[in-house]
Amino acid sequence: MSTPAAAPDPQHGPAVPPKPEPKPKPRIVFDDPLDQQSSDDTDRGWGERPAAGGGAADLARFLDEKPPHHI
Repeated sequence: MSTPAAAPDPQHGPAVPPKPEPKPKPRIVFDDPLDQQSSDDTDRGWGERPAAGGGAADLARFLDEKPPHHI
């Protein structure tokens, strides 16, 4: 079923659809972008793993990161 169109109101004149609210303007940020830490400034950004204690963890890291010519 279709909804009927807005009927004119005899006391207030023709029905007027409500105006859509305007979109908010983008906020301008004046912060210094160099004050923020990037992912490259962290060990994790360079691919480092969190420190895990123990000799087994050290051996696993050595085996994962050894160059191909050290087989």
